[in-house]
Amino acid sequence: MTLSELIQAARANPQALVVPASWGQGRAGFGGLAAALVFEAMQARVPHDRPVRSLAITFVGPLQVDKPVSLEAEVLREGRAVSQVLGRAVQDGQVVTLVQGSFGAPRESAVRVEAEPAPELPPVEACQELPYVPGVAPEFTRHLAMRWGIGGLPFSGNRSREMGGWVRQRGEVIREPVTVSHLLALVDAWPPAVLPHLNGFAPGSSLTWTIEFVQPLPTLDTHEWCRYRAIIEHAQDGYGHCAAGLWTAAGELVALSRQTVTVFG
Repeated sequence: MTLSELIQAARANPQALVVPASWGQGRAGFGGLAAALVFEAMQARVPHDRPVRSLAITFVGPLQVDKPVSLEAEVLREGRAVSQVLGRAVQDGQVVTLVQGSFGAPRESAVRVEAEPAPELPPVEACQELPYVPGVAPEFTRHLAMRWGIGGLPFSGNRSREMGGWVRQRGEVIREPVTVSHLLALVDAWPPAVLPHLNGFAPGSSLTWTIEFVQPLPTLDTHEWCRYRAIIEHAQDGYGHCAAGLWTAAGELVALSRQTVTVFG
């Protein structure tokens, strides 16, 4: 199933959705997809004029593939302009993904500050793509393409504080507008920025993730490349703290991301 097909399935049957093994990541389902599916349940509980401003995501446990998962959402408070919503992915009675979201309608303000410039990258065709190799690369990378333009590939011994490049869906996908759910998958597709520091394989994953969206979202479709850059702010004792951004190919800011990641090496 493609990303768009899974998003549609989450909207149609949130109480018994099955994530196929092709969206796996080690022994779990891909975290960016889990967040996207929970977000769909949350968005359905909020008025259409209140776009999402921020999401705080905790990966409580592994989302099992090929097994039904229930997507739940609860409105904690609905004010004049802002709705606070709590979302969960539940399997076997246990929460596996927890998402707290803030949705807010626009309002008049005298404050306007433009985003900082997008990172400069080599052209897409000049950047090395992370290949999908069955049994080696995470299964979900068959659906998402990443091309490195900053820093090094995972486990390459590259000590740069920065990592990034270009990202979009892989293969023949329907051309349609990119939604927040698509963006969650694109941002989380990238491995933890600390992994290039390693000289050999070691597992690593996101522990917590906060992401904020620029509203209204820039116009973007599913065939277009996006720019991504992550910066390691600190790493020690098996944990890393990284800040990242996603931009359109033209350099418009789309989202700001921050993660605490674990690395076992």
